[in-house]
Amino acid sequence: MDVIELQRILNDYLHYLKAERGLSENTVSSYGLDLQQFINYLSERKITDLNDVDKQVIVDYLDCLMNKGKANASIIRCVTSLRKFFQSMKQDEKIQDDPMISIETPKGEKHLPEVLSTEEVEMLLNAPDTSQTLGIRNRAILELMYATGLRVSEVVNLKLEDLHLDVGIIQTMGKGRKERIVPIGDEAIVWINNYLNDARPELCKSKRSPFLFVNFHGERLTRQGIWKNLKNEVKKAGITKNVTPHTVRHSFATHILENGADLRIVQELLGHSDISTTQIYTHISKKRLSKIYDESHPHA
Repeated sequence: MDVIELQRILNDYLHYLKAERGLSENTVSSYGLDLQQFINYLSERKITDLNDVDKQVIVDYLDCLMNKGKANASIIRCVTSLRKFFQSMKQDEKIQDDPMISIETPKGEKHLPEVLSTEEVEMLLNAPDTSQTLGIRNRAILELMYATGLRVSEVVNLKLEDLHLDVGIIQTMGKGRKERIVPIGDEAIVWINNYLNDARPELCKSKRSPFLFVNFHGERLTRQGIWKNLKNEVKKAGITKNVTPHTVRHSFATHILENGADLRIVQELLGHSDISTTQIYTHISKKRLSKIYDESHPHA
């Protein structure tokens, strides 16, 4: 086995993740980045056979990442990438022993995600200039994201055929290519219809796109495009928090929990395969409740 063979094994593994496991391009790209850096590390140390990778090699590599100042979250993700990679190599009998068996995943620092208040959400939704074509589109995107809690990747991949506005639902393809049905509120339906009737034809002109949201050239809007537009609208709204598309998703989940939604329902709406992922929103709600109590109660 040499460096070229190592690279081929990595490429085959990433193809397997995408083609057979059905993982998203973003997930495969994250695994690829972590594993490519590890392969480069092995090459620098003249290790060209995966059977020569033992626990000490892994520990030395993780120490190297820490010494380079890598964030704890990045190292945790790297350990996960290596663990899955070597499990696959062992199953395919490309290695005799799995070096990750006795490697523990570092403890992650728990940070509650940023959440907008209902007042801040209203400020954000009202920020786009809806007298302009792009303003109508941006308002429709924001209304949709807050009404459904969709991930940004799900928003950009929505197609016209996924809309069932007459019955108040949309279809979306989430992580692991799992399809789910999500209800959508009246306000979001109004703005999507405004976009479909008044803005989208102006943006598409003579082009035909199957995707719901398009850019100024009539082509599918990208994740980066949504991030950039969101930052602009946040600035216009005068919101000082660091707001990302995921912040809107967090806000959606927190607000419906605070208004009495069942945790299992929220799990279904967000497309979480494990309810423990959804439970973080209960911590946010309790934190906000404590803050409101402290600010409101005379003897707090």
